[in-house]
Amino acid sequence: MTTTKRQAIIEGALAVFAVDGYARASVDAIAAGAGVSVRTIYNHFADKSNLFAAVVEHSATTVSSAHIASIDEILGDIASPDGLETALVACGLALHTVVPPDAPHWGLVRQVRADAEHIPASVVETWRSLGPARVKRQLALHFGDLARRGLLCLDDPKLAAVHYSALMRSAWDSVLEPSPTPDRSAGLMAAAVAVFLRGYSK
Repeated sequence: MTTTKRQAIIEGALAVFAVDGYARASVDAIAAGAGVSVRTIYNHFADKSNLFAAVVEHSATTVSSAHIASIDEILGDIASPDGLETALVACGLALHTVVPPDAPHWGLVRQVRADAEHIPASVVETWRSLGPARVKRQLALHFGDLARRGLLCLDDPKLAAVHYSALMRSAWDSVLEPSPTPDRSAGLMAAAVAVFLRGYSK
């Protein structure tokens, strides 16, 4: 199978899994979305579970790579304490906008979380390690560097990355304001960063 056809199958499957989840997804629907035959899918993916694992790996890696690129660009360019807060806000916003909120990946993530008990543990671990855990590891590397440069005060960069991620997620997914305007989103993110810096600033 050509790389192009394999990519088409994975993207078609991602769109279906993101909406229907693993259990309800139909291989017929995936084939239709990918523009291939059901036989073609089974020729190259042993079964639906094998295809689902490939989709999870591809989507998690693609999105975490985009997030890491943003993290490196934003947090790797902090020259002084004056730019720290602005950079942390920009990074938080980038983590929620570089891949649009309505992208199929996020639907897939919701399905993985909802169906975790019915999905092979190895697939859930693949999503975790290649997705959120990979992003947090990169945040931890930057936080450790910022601490060595005297811009943050922390003993455990990994824990700081967990705290930062949780605050950014809570700011974006505010239950009090489910659909904030872009300006309000920036304000909520800035408030979350202020809380983070109360615990980790010099």
